[in-house]
Amino acid sequence: MAEQEPTPEQLAAIAAANEEKEGSVNYKPPAQKSLQEIQELDKDDESLRKYKEALLGKANALADPTVPNIQVTRMTLVCETAPNPLVLDLQGDLDGFKKNPFVLKEGVEYRIKINFKVNKEIVSGLKYIQQSFRKGVKVDKSDYMVGSYGPRPNEEYEFLTTMEESPKGIMARGTYVIKSKFTDDDKHDHLSWEWSLTIKKDWKD
Repeated sequence: MAEQEPTPEQLAAIAAANEEKEGSVNYKPPAQKSLQEIQELDKDDESLRKYKEALLGKANALADPTVPNIQVTRMTLVCETAPNPLVLDLQGDLDGFKKNPFVLKEGVEYRIKINFKVNKEIVSGLKYIQQSFRKGVKVDKSDYMVGSYGPRPNEEYEFLTTMEESPKGIMARGTYVIKSKFTDDDKHDHLSWEWSLTIKKDWKD
């Protein structure tokens, strides 16, 4: 049986139900200091120097200036019941993701994992922002606070979102376009990418 497509009015109702009220937040991020400035502070205090070195790592004086400070390497849909790994390599061609959607069974629990590297300077207030669209209508938006991180160019950090449940029901089945962005307190766009997700009744129906 062909699955029923939602009408524009029904999509608008879904979008309204998912709309989050964004209250005004008076938070001001602290002034950004370079890694070198932080390491110069109290440099004569040996115990404090060792503490900062343990926290921040040793300065990478030979850091490649052509490498961006933040590199987002891959995104994974973590779902225990998925028959195959659901991974996007974010270091290659980003344009093909919309043409090859992930298939996700309706009503299953999943999390999104982002792997990234901080190469040169401390970054504060990293955020992962995700907007979901169905037939051009925004039906959901999620903002996740990732946190602040020091440079660790030879190792990746990873961030896991809270547990989510995929949409379910005949009206929820279909393909969604997801617009993802990795940003920070200073609104730097470290990486933006679009991908697709198809919700089905079963993994292979």
